[in-house]
Amino acid sequence: MTRAEFRENLLVAMDTLRAHKVRSGLTLLGIVIGVTSVISVAAIIDGLNRFIALKVEGMGSRTFFVSRWPVGTNPTQMPEKIRIRRYLQYEDAAKIRESVKTIEKITTMATRAPFLGNSNDIRYQGERVERVIVRGCEPDYPDVIPMFVIERGRFFNQGEVDRASPVIVIGSAIAESLFGNREPLGKTAILNGAPFEVIGVFAPEPGLLGGPGVDQFIAMPLSTYRKHYPESKEIFLAFTYPRDGSADAARDDVTNALRRIRRVPHNAENDFEIFASDFLSTLWNQLTGAIVVLTTVISSIGLLVGGIGVMNIMLISVTERTKEIGVRKAIGARSADIRVQFLLEAVALTMAGGLIGILGGVLVAWMVRTAAPSIPATVSMFWAAMGAGLSAATGLFFGYWPANRAAQLDPIVSLRYE
Repeated sequence: MTRAEFRENLLVAMDTLRAHKVRSGLTLLGIVIGVTSVISVAAIIDGLNRFIALKVEGMGSRTFFVSRWPVGTNPTQMPEKIRIRRYLQYEDAAKIRESVKTIEKITTMATRAPFLGNSNDIRYQGERVERVIVRGCEPDYPDVIPMFVIERGRFFNQGEVDRASPVIVIGSAIAESLFGNREPLGKTAILNGAPFEVIGVFAPEPGLLGGPGVDQFIAMPLSTYRKHYPESKEIFLAFTYPRDGSADAARDDVTNALRRIRRVPHNAENDFEIFASDFLSTLWNQLTGAIVVLTTVISSIGLLVGGIGVMNIMLISVTERTKEIGVRKAIGARSADIRVQFLLEAVALTMAGGLIGILGGVLVAWMVRTAAPSIPATVSMFWAAMGAGLSAATGLFFGYWPANRAAQLDPIVSLRYE
């Protein structure tokens, strides 16, 4: 087929679609839904991947965490032997610091948070902020977990830890809610009924979709935390290793030190867990796997419905244009020309749906960025091309049978068709 013949067939196909706007538009819906779901979910996942990567970077690429339970698991669903593990102790970090030389810094932290079943609120004069996260930690905490950056004021020092001083560093959102345009440093706020002096404010760092982030955190000396919340038993450790050090060596040395401190028998399993800061990426990859499967199912159903609609509409078109096909064959059109013409109609129909679907995906990505600026959802050229390719493939696959049926019509029988 020459370029001129191809162009002529394409123009005929487009004229046919324009002549049946309503029918063509209804047929597009399945394609639009399928492509929009693929493009929008891909854009959101890409944005979330960037968000998680930034969070992992903020938690420190050389940071390890220690807890008594595996990360990302529900304690109520754990085996009994894991649920009865002993708590980590506040003194463990000091003992590890003395005995392990392959680490750079180690810190202890304890947390009271709504998602752990604790209620916290902080007040200043007539203002109140609820559902804040209270964390007791040590002076090295911002060095071990770099996402906690001091924007104003300072972090507490070892002297304030030794004295269990009533001082706090608050998140940016808390400072804005309590103090507005006033200077928070040096002010005394009431946290869970006790007075604390605000000595610092963290740099803005929102959570995902309004979830917990640095903005909702209040940090205080670990000794102060123990004094006010003696019932809080669950603690975590975090440690880093030197830039020129070995992650494996640091992890192994801390593991061996903790086994000695906790008197774990030689042949017994560890009764604690050590995991790297990229555990967020691991959890996220597990979640996105399920999301991708769900999206594939939804988009496949949409494309299948759209494809069946295209096939039905093309079969109707073949029936309605039987005499036209006979005339074209009578004046010299080949079966291949008829087949290409109807295939082009099917592909043009699905490509139109694909284009609308891509635009719909771009719109969804924009809405996500607007509603949650921390998620940089964008539609990449790869996924735009993927949407166009899926649309064209759907048109070719579901349009082939009607096109082939049109090509095989006998011209004499077609001319007699009423």
